[in-house]
Amino acid sequence: MGSIRQNRIEGVIQEEMGTYFQRNAREVCLGAMVTVTTVRVTSDLSLARCYLSIFAGPDKKEVLNNIIVNTSKIRGEVGKRLKNMRKIPDLVFHIDDSLDYAMQIESLLKKK
Repeated sequence: MGSIRQNRIEGVIQEEMGTYFQRNAREVCLGAMVTVTTVRVTSDLSLARCYLSIFAGPDKKEVLNNIIVNTSKIRGEVGKRLKNMRKIPDLVFHIDDSLDYAMQIESLLKKK
C-alpha cells in the first residue's frame, strides 16, 4: 500500500500518459488504441511502472517496442505537465494482460 502522495502521483501520471497516447496514437502507438491501466511508483518516486492495454492495431509487442523506443519523449512530455515535481520518475512500460487472463479463465469455466 502506497502513501497518499504516491497514489496522487500515480493518478496524475496515468492521466497525463493517457492523454499523451490519445494525441499521439498514430506515431507513438502505431495506430493502436493504448490505455494506461495502472501506474505504480516506487516509494522514492524514482521509477514508475506503467501497465498498458493495447487494442486494435499491429502486434502488441511491436507497439510496446515502439513505445519503449519513445520513452524519453513520453517522459519529457509528461514532465512538462508535472511542473511542481522536482524529478520526474523514469518510466518502464509493461503489457497488462489481466484482461486476456480473465477471458481465458472465463472460457475455461464455461467449458465445464
